[in-house]
Amino acid sequence: MKRIIILFLSLVLALNFTAKADEGMWLLPLIQKLNIQKMQEMGFQLSAEDIYSVNNSSMKDAIVIFGGGCTGEVISEQGLVLTNHHCGYGSIQKHSTPQHDYLKDGFWAMTIEEEIPTPGLSVTFLVRMEDVTEKIISVLKAEMTEGERQEAAFVEGEKLSKEATEGTHYKARVQSFFGDNNYYMMVYETFTDVRMVGAPPSSIGKYGADTDNWMWPRHTGDFSIFRIYADKDNKPALYSTENVPYKPKHHLSISLKGVQKDDFAMILGYPGSTERYMTSWEIDETIKISNTNRIYIRGIRQEIMLKDMLADAAVKIKYSSKYAGSSNYWKNSIGMNKALKRLKIYDKKKVEEATYTEWVNATPERKEKYGEAFNLISNSINSRGEYMHATQYISETFLRGTELISIASSASKLEDALNSGKPEDLEKAVKAIKTRAKSFYKDYNTPTDQKVARAMFKIFAQNVDKKYQPDIFKTIEVKYKNDYSKFVDDMFARSMFTDSVKLVKFLENPTVKVLSKDPAYIAAKSITTVYKDLQNKLEPSYNDFDKGHRLYVAGFKEMNNNKALYPDANFTMRMTYGKIADYYPMDAVHYDYITTLDGVMEKEDPDNWEFVVEDKLKELYAKKDFGRYALANGKMPVAFISTNDITGGNSGSPVINNKGELIGTAFDGNWEAMSGDIVFEPELQRTISVDVRYTLFIIDKFAGCTRLIDEMTIVE
Repeated sequence: MKRIIILFLSLVLALNFTAKADEGMWLLPLIQKLNIQKMQEMGFQLSAEDIYSVNNSSMKDAIVIFGGGCTGEVISEQGLVLTNHHCGYGSIQKHSTPQHDYLKDGFWAMTIEEEIPTPGLSVTFLVRMEDVTEKIISVLKAEMTEGERQEAAFVEGEKLSKEATEGTHYKARVQSFFGDNNYYMMVYETFTDVRMVGAPPSSIGKYGADTDNWMWPRHTGDFSIFRIYADKDNKPALYSTENVPYKPKHHLSISLKGVQKDDFAMILGYPGSTERYMTSWEIDETIKISNTNRIYIRGIRQEIMLKDMLADAAVKIKYSSKYAGSSNYWKNSIGMNKALKRLKIYDKKKVEEATYTEWVNATPERKEKYGEAFNLISNSINSRGEYMHATQYISETFLRGTELISIASSASKLEDALNSGKPEDLEKAVKAIKTRAKSFYKDYNTPTDQKVARAMFKIFAQNVDKKYQPDIFKTIEVKYKNDYSKFVDDMFARSMFTDSVKLVKFLENPTVKVLSKDPAYIAAKSITTVYKDLQNKLEPSYNDFDKGHRLYVAGFKEMNNNKALYPDANFTMRMTYGKIADYYPMDAVHYDYITTLDGVMEKEDPDNWEFVVEDKLKELYAKKDFGRYALANGKMPVAFISTNDITGGNSGSPVINNKGELIGTAFDGNWEAMSGDIVFEPELQRTISVDVRYTLFIIDKFAGCTRLIDEMTIVE
């Protein structure tokens, strides 16, 4: 018994997710039960009801899902939304042309009439969150396979969602938490008339670009501003000139008091994905396969893209958003691998797993219930390595990496429709391709993609076993003597998918005969056939893994049933709380908690596009014309760091002080803690945020868009 107690205590110390108050992405309905007491001890002056309430206005009513993968916050009574520059980047790029390059020059709507409609952009509010675990569990049977469980849970979730939103304009979905052991239903309200209001030039909003990405100290003014519009009844509506600025249930007031070391800091937002329950087998796979492949393939593709972008302003506009999206996760993978190795996370997980196994084996009941968890996980991971490698290579080099293959593969449903002979199917398929083509060719440069394709086909052949290579590689071997450049050049010369005019003309009278002879479509069909086959081969390992993971997390919860636990992030609204804090990244190195405009000027390099400084900004700096936004010492704050626990999806999230006021906008994590999605490192992990005073300074003094300042609630 003594041995069991010692092992249990060591496990709690090793795995306790609440050892530090700063760790955790907490569910809002549980704040009162799990968090509020500790938060108030740290200085928070409001209640749990002030953060999340179903019946009354609360902070959650000011937080939105911005677009498809970011967070934003409402900062005025007229529906003004603040988010990151990199979250608005795609919209800014969409509106940019060589004549009006808003990425380069920035954009400011000086009147409400100048605000630009942005089709395809939406914001979504959380209406409420409801625990439906018992209802979902009631339809799950012990004899079900993992796939059958997930399907049954989905069907019941759809039923509950429909019942919850019937007769309303709301949408709902049920999502699983804690490895499919718990379920919550989220009810949402979505607005689709969202207009671009303001964005600084990229020399401010993306200052430091790839070099500074994930790094501290940071000097990036990573923000942009949009506005929500509604109909006359304040309800969501399609774009119309009759729509008016949305009147929110709640908006955040803005504090000019700034931050001091050890100040309370809270973040509300939509963290995308964490894997805090990841095992050692998964870590090994992540380091050796997933991250390594991504780093290598994207590095080659990005080098080609960047060279063309720097050589041609029009290409730069077309590819800026694509490049930024690719390079962000590429650099994250580099940092994650370094951090996982440096912090010896694999070894730590092995110790935790041994201790967990001791706990499971301590009683026959636990062994019966959870004993197969690690075998299922390890067997799944160990059996799928070759398939995962080949699948990722197809995805990174072709389906994501070569745009011609991507657009050509979208014609598969057109071929099906042509073969079916049903006019309605054909009409639907043609319409889908035309819709895709409209956005695709706007940001497509054939020569750039052709250069990328030459590299992608070559490295795929070099790094993927022949037994997993699509049939098109046999054609390249026989017909082109393994000359990948010759094959690619011929494919680009003869395919209709390289040219929107040719494609549209084909769609006027499409035939299987013409489509089946297109070299890009032949290649795409060959590639997707192998990809689907590999996915089918991976399916058994996925089922085993899902079951093992579910059992492991269930056992972990039971073992820690007296502890406050949080589930992995899954792009549902969460709260994290911590404090403003400096840190020591390595021996004899200290990083302060705040940066200033001094650092922008120190980094300036007019010959490096990443560190160009606007003349207007230099003028304001020289005059020290910072207005009411300066620090007490006269310097202009730019960014700060805190111990909050965030991940991708939290970009644009508000950083809130102890009084519930906005003090900054989160936009990044720090390099030393890139393993943070897997293990929270309290001594190293920091959230990087734009100081709201810098945001207001740029809007006010740099852009002169004082009308926006006037509509905000600012606390001096």
